[in-house]
Amino acid sequence: MFESIAVRAGDDPAVVYGNRVTTYAELNTRANRLARVLVERGVAPDTAVAVSMPKSDELIVVLLAVLKAGGAYLPLDPQYPAKRLAHMVQDTRPLFLIRSETVVPDLGVPVAELVVDAPETVRDIARHAGHDLTDTCRRAPLLPEHLMYVIYTSGSTGTPKGVAVTHTGVADIVAAQAATIAPRPGDRVLQWASISFDAAFWDWSAALLSGATLVMAPSDELLPGPPLHETLHRHAITHAVLPPVALSATDQEGVLVGGTVMSTGDACTRALVEKWSPGRRMYNGYGPTETTVGSTIAGPVTTSDEITIGTPWQGNTVQIRDERLRLVDDGADGELYLAGNGLARGYLNMPGLTATRFVPDPSGPPGARMYRSGDRGHRRDDGQLVFSGRGDGQVKIRGFRVELGEVEACLTAHPAVDVAAAVVVGDLESARLTAFVSILDGAQISGAELRAHAAQTLPDHMVPSSVHLLTELPVTANGKIDREALRKLARSAARPDERPETGEAGATTLVERTLCYLVKDILSVPEAKPSDNFFDLGGHSVLATRLAGRLRDELGVVVPMRAMFETSTLSELASVVRASMSSVR
Repeated sequence: MFESIAVRAGDDPAVVYGNRVTTYAELNTRANRLARVLVERGVAPDTAVAVSMPKSDELIVVLLAVLKAGGAYLPLDPQYPAKRLAHMVQDTRPLFLIRSETVVPDLGVPVAELVVDAPETVRDIARHAGHDLTDTCRRAPLLPEHLMYVIYTSGSTGTPKGVAVTHTGVADIVAAQAATIAPRPGDRVLQWASISFDAAFWDWSAALLSGATLVMAPSDELLPGPPLHETLHRHAITHAVLPPVALSATDQEGVLVGGTVMSTGDACTRALVEKWSPGRRMYNGYGPTETTVGSTIAGPVTTSDEITIGTPWQGNTVQIRDERLRLVDDGADGELYLAGNGLARGYLNMPGLTATRFVPDPSGPPGARMYRSGDRGHRRDDGQLVFSGRGDGQVKIRGFRVELGEVEACLTAHPAVDVAAAVVVGDLESARLTAFVSILDGAQISGAELRAHAAQTLPDHMVPSSVHLLTELPVTANGKIDREALRKLARSAARPDERPETGEAGATTLVERTLCYLVKDILSVPEAKPSDNFFDLGGHSVLATRLAGRLRDELGVVVPMRAMFETSTLSELASVVRASMSSVR
């Protein structure tokens, strides 16, 4: 599909990154040359190739090359803990890792590497032909049933699971994009999602399989709030897919006007529709990683509409069934079962879990399957689907899918912990994960130490903002952990005091006092000291942009977002604030 677009688009811009513009012809040629190198190195259909690179035009070249060679890509985020990356590599067993010279992920296990921008590799790639590959160039014919990518998602048993997705659903995605968001040549599509998430495939396929331009930017320019707003404005973005937390934190004025915005990754709210739909086409997308990016789309949505997740797109079906797998009537609540071309092959190396979640479809032809999503909802008389929540312990944090069971299993793996439970408190932007544990008799451990233990295994969005030690966890009348009681505990423990007249503990200057107060207020923590680290207190990228906004409002100073991440303590950040204030004067 891409190659047919490349023939027509030719000199049109395919990818923009910084000041670099790569045309369709250039992108196709570079991908073809690298693909031939990959075939020589053994890449074949159903062969996984790990990829760990920053966002850039070169990343898109690599992904296309892997697919052209017949392989499947396994994205590895270098920011993930070594233990998690090691599990992903050991589970998938990729043929080798493709990386750039600037990215050296700590995999914890030996893996062959191809450093794609190393001088010797660049010379080797340049020696290869740049025309399209045919099946005679590959080690075996490439079929729609072969793997396209493997993406790991949170697992309720404590182990992340690799979702194996094939090419079978791609044509339906492209048809759905054309029928809804309708990207066209001349449009500019933002690549917002990390390659580690399937939404990234939606972004780049929407652009490169329609003849539009894919706009890529460094991660710090995509942070929700002012950085994202500036990127949308500077690059004249016409199409963007963003999670509700990013839409909530980012000003809508002057961006995407007349364009298209899609909310996905978490439940869209009426407030977001009221904020973003005027003057734009707004859509709401739904679908788990176990499908090819998604299953349904609603829209264009307006402020007068009930918020739904729409209807299944071409090639997909959604069935609503009760606990005995019987179809329910329209209007009745039940579990959403997803079926069709976009269904994943299953979980890599987990046949038992695959059989449990991907079950025979009684309504389909022999051999047809459907995925038990765990999501609940109902179908209206007009066919629109309404999402009503989860039926298990899966939650969303800033648009990331999190199984509370994996967080709890990580904590209970510590030898000092007897029982652990995790809950989510806070609103859309400030949602935070809080854990409670009871420790074994005689054990000596602190909540901070247990949080550090979790950070060795879990990615940032799954590490609890705080870990509280209790003598025993509260239980309900039937003996189960009382999570509502824990949520109340979390809210009461996090409620900040009123702003003191004399300033914050340990603060020696007005800037430090103001900064510590703002951090305490934004993170809803009892205390924030100059020696504290914003992220250790439970901060994350969205809340960092909120802090920058509050500093601008309170002190009239614009603090670079990079400073939020590079400073170790609030005292160091206060020094940056003072320096910025001096430069303004």
